Amino acid sequence: MAQASDHPNVAIIRRFYECYARGDLETLRNELVAPDVVWRIPGRHPLAGPKHGVDEVAAFFAQLAKSHFQAEVVFLGGNDEYVVDCHRGWGENKGMKIDMLWCLLYKVRNGKIVEVQNFAADQHAADAFFWHAYPLKPIPDRIAEA
Repeated sequence: MAQASDHPNVAIIRRFYECYARGDLETLRNELVAPDVVWRIPGRHPLAGPKHGVDEVAAFFAQLAKSHFQAEVVFLGGNDEYVVDCHRGWGENKGMKIDMLWCLLYKVRNGKIVEVQNFAADQHAADAFFWHAYPLKPIPDRIAEA
């Protein structure tokens, strides 16, 4: 039996991080993330909330790139359905820095990421950083058309 860190689903997440580090959103979009993925970002900040579909996930990662977000994997383990990831994530935007541990629970099906739940080690610090780095436009510009 394969060790949890040697499971094929763990290899998918390792490849995900390699593509993320290179800024290779096309490979993420076309090969690693399911078109109907649901990616949940906790918190009460402008980037929080569920991302539905690969386009919203790619847009989220494009925003993280503006803060020079980087990730260094600390632990990966998985089984036939899930991968648990703990990583150090850090970035800087508009003079504010963030550097903490993040854990993600990936659900993998048929070789693609179909669902992700993100957990922040310090949600209050994450909220403060993302509010500082990504302020909302004034009303009425920030209100979506009905």
